[in-house]
Amino acid sequence: MRYALRRAGQAAIVLIAAFTATFILLQLLPGDAILIKFESPELGLTPEQIADIRAAYGADVPWWQQYFHTLGGYLQGDFGFSSQYGTPVLTLIGEALPATAALAGLGFLVAAILAVSIAFLSTLARFAWLRSGLRALPGLFVSVPVFWLGILLIQVFSFGLGWVPVIGADPVQALILPVLTLAVPISAPLAQILVRSIDEVKLQPFVTVVEAKGASPSWVLWRSVARNAVLPTLTIAGVLFGELIGGAVVTETVFGRAGIGRLTEQAVANQDIPVLQGIVVLAALTFVVVNLVVDLLYPVLDPRLRQGSRAARPQSAQTPVEAIA
Repeated sequence: MRYALRRAGQAAIVLIAAFTATFILLQLLPGDAILIKFESPELGLTPEQIADIRAAYGADVPWWQQYFHTLGGYLQGDFGFSSQYGTPVLTLIGEALPATAALAGLGFLVAAILAVSIAFLSTLARFAWLRSGLRALPGLFVSVPVFWLGILLIQVFSFGLGWVPVIGADPVQALILPVLTLAVPISAPLAQILVRSIDEVKLQPFVTVVEAKGASPSWVLWRSVARNAVLPTLTIAGVLFGELIGGAVVTETVFGRAGIGRLTEQAVANQDIPVLQGIVVLAALTFVVVNLVVDLLYPVLDPRLRQGSRAARPQSAQTPVEAIA
């Protein structure tokens, strides 16, 4: 319980730090979104009316007062109003979030499947050239830019082969290429960590004992090695899942999908600071929550961490979990 409370406290500090850094950086941006929108001669607003609008948005007070006012609103669940649309920021994010959440969730699932497949097949493959080729795939995947991969998939599978339509696609078809675009780069570090962990665990004495008893390589991998090797992978998995929103911004832009990515693009173009602030805080919250869940799962998955003060993330599997379970 103490560990959980300590981690929750650290998560709260990270969120406040992210909010503060974002607020300061956005305040340093040149220009004023409210003036850009309402000083247009076509609107015919007087200086007094524009001043009233600035006061309604809280932009007529010093920055430090804006900071505490905005922070207080966030603590109460009030993210303010979009300076471009006049709509509550939470409403805009709530409308865009489901599409991005579906894309990010499916992308992470496919990335995990790719990573596990690469790691296990590269271990069980009988031919050295095949093992080397499979282990080289993560390095190739991680070097491919997301926007370039998305364009390539569209050219090949939509324009070239005609397997996935770009226009008039149903909801399932519309997710296929974006999910692959998001999953391939994410799967690379997962596969690299998992392969390295499997190699480390296979050198442990308990694996040698199991192999000496006549167990097949596949049985040893699934029943003895995998459970220990997957623990260090959880750390990088939590980090990568928290970064999926950033990857979704590029992916949704390439494929023209409505979601957090499109909302971010429009907010940047319009200098819509309240919306940008809300999106950054949402990304930070996702990152913190996912990593908090990963931290709390470690004592459940590894009995060694249930004993006293050693509740910390293992960097490598040094002893078999089965020896303590």
